[in-house]
Amino acid sequence: MEGELVLREVAGEVRQCTKCDLANSRKNAVPGEGPSNASVMFIGEGPGFYENEQGRPFVGQAGKFLDELLESAGLHREKVYITNVVKCRPPGNRDPQDTELAACASFLNRQIQAIDPLVIVTLGRFSMARYFQAAKISVIHGRSAWVDGRMIVPMYHPAAGLHQGSLRPVIMRDFAQLPKMIENARQQREIKASHKDNSSSGPAEDATQLSFF
Repeated sequence: MEGELVLREVAGEVRQCTKCDLANSRKNAVPGEGPSNASVMFIGEGPGFYENEQGRPFVGQAGKFLDELLESAGLHREKVYITNVVKCRPPGNRDPQDTELAACASFLNRQIQAIDPLVIVTLGRFSMARYFQAAKISVIHGRSAWVDGRMIVPMYHPAAGLHQGSLRPVIMRDFAQLPKMIENARQQREIKASHKDNSSSGPAEDATQLSFF
């Protein structure tokens, strides 16, 4: 499969990457994991301690919480694609810097193009900022929006639910809405495909850009 080949190529490049200073402190780069035909893609912020040790995304405590959230939404980890906006651990788990985000941007873009997911769920404010730069996560979390013809759902990072107990039920409620959102995205894609096949009907209209519902 072409998508799978692209993901393997990106993973190989990520592991050898020296575009930013994170290459000097990493133990293992973390390209991401999941099938090339995943309907849902989760984009976090950056690898933590355990991810840096294992070279896999979301394997620490936040990863365990994410697994719980996926299960509650009827999703299976092996059926979704999980990655981050930066592929190497920032020292001390600090926030990713602009230069680091820019260095990894092409990798993430190629992953998205290869997978072409129905829905992208951003986890945390740095992945959210790829699509909604001026937004506040406290305002738009758990609400879907169409960006360039794709459904984007900004969510709190699972780690936020571990650090702030009051956010845990909020995150769980947001994830409970995912099945409905995924079905909506699937229906929209089918409608667009049917309009494309029927030339007499003309092109289907894209959902309103940046309109949350």
